Amino acid sequence: MANAIQSYKDLSAWQKGMTLSVLCYELTKTLSKEEMYGLVAQIRRAAVSVPANIAEGHGREQMRPFVQFVRVAQGSLKELETHLLIAEQVGLLHSDALAGAYAVIDEIGRMLRALIRSLQDKLGDPAEV
Repeated sequence: MANAIQSYKDLSAWQKGMTLSVLCYELTKTLSKEEMYGLVAQIRRAAVSVPANIAEGHGREQMRPFVQFVRVAQGSLKELETHLLIAEQVGLLHSDALAGAYAVIDEIGRMLRALIRSLQDKLGDPAEV
């Protein structure tokens, strides 16, 4: 039997979100200074928002707010993916460098959907994921 979740740090989605945040910082640190306040800032902000929202929701210590914050993390994940796609299309980042990030984004997306379903089951809430 798996150990009970004692902290947001025990959540696999939070752990992967942290990994993704570090990866996005690494991907963007070589970009030009002129992009530092543009797409680089947007990529970093969206990446950091994923684990931060999971942590904040867990910290509310109530199921419904936690679900809402995990949904916000889902939105940030899609926003991040969009920023990376734009960076790729305008030639700031190359698809080879982004392949790993896209794979982690897909994995976290699945984890967040599963977490929301699990929380909603505990609430007895059949709302869609």
